[in-house]
Amino acid sequence: MAELIQYWGTGRRKTSTARVLLRPGAGQIVVNGRPLEDYFPLERHRAIIRQPLLLTDAWGKFDVRVNVRGGGITGQAEAIRHGIARALLEFNSDLRPRLKEAGLLTRDARIKERKKYGQKGARKRFQYSKR
Repeated sequence: MAELIQYWGTGRRKTSTARVLLRPGAGQIVVNGRPLEDYFPLERHRAIIRQPLLLTDAWGKFDVRVNVRGGGITGQAEAIRHGIARALLEFNSDLRPRLKEAGLLTRDARIKERKKYGQKGARKRFQYSKR
């Protein structure tokens, strides 16, 4: 029996986590069991997801299956992009300089700052009253 070739990558952004599976194929992208166009109706989110594939000339060469959880739609799209970039590295480590230069391998660590006690939010204070 022939061994199934597949490459895994985990991507994260804000509170979103994406598990990405790349298999040689025709370029079909499925997110949480739904086609890419159904899950991400906005073109800008689809463009974010395609970015590592276009950058490495891998567009149309892999089928991409994604499970993504947490966060909002933009965070999920960026987590998927990060996961695809990591899976492409597993496929071919020679792609590293190109992906790194585009900033696709760096985990964007910016997350929401917590609310502090005695304040209205993370930075906002209650209104000061002199009298």
